[in-house]
Amino acid sequence: MAELMQDEQIIEVLRGARTIALLGAHEHPAKPAFYVPDYLHMQGYRILPVNPMLVGKTLWGEPVRASLAELAEPVDIVDVFRRPDLLFGHMEDLAAMRPKPRLVWLQLGIRNDAFARAVLELGIDVVQDRCTLADHRRFAIPPLQGA
Repeated sequence: MAELMQDEQIIEVLRGARTIALLGAHEHPAKPAFYVPDYLHMQGYRILPVNPMLVGKTLWGEPVRASLAELAEPVDIVDVFRRPDLLFGHMEDLAAMRPKPRLVWLQLGIRNDAFARAVLELGIDVVQDRCTLADHRRFAIPPLQGA
């Protein structure tokens, strides 16, 4: 497993992913934790929102889950919108995911090297301090089939 930093690696992940768990999902359109996954959803990705404060609501056509542990289906990317000091609070749920996600993506401005090492030890690739929306646009990734 590796920390992905090369453009080619990022392109491969974005092209190969279909399902993204959105940790720290938000319902306010001006927040990055809403407009980034909203963009990805419009590109054809299935977005599984996770936020205990929004349980009972629906975002991107999916019920909001309280934790990653509630996800019962395979996830390609766990896209993280949480402060760096809160990341280890999700480690147990990440470790319990079956199958494991291919990648944990820490959004732009989120970096925690100790957490990244722990994720790698779980056998999951990691990206730090990058924006999925910006990279998707920059690399002109085509929408998924059926989007």
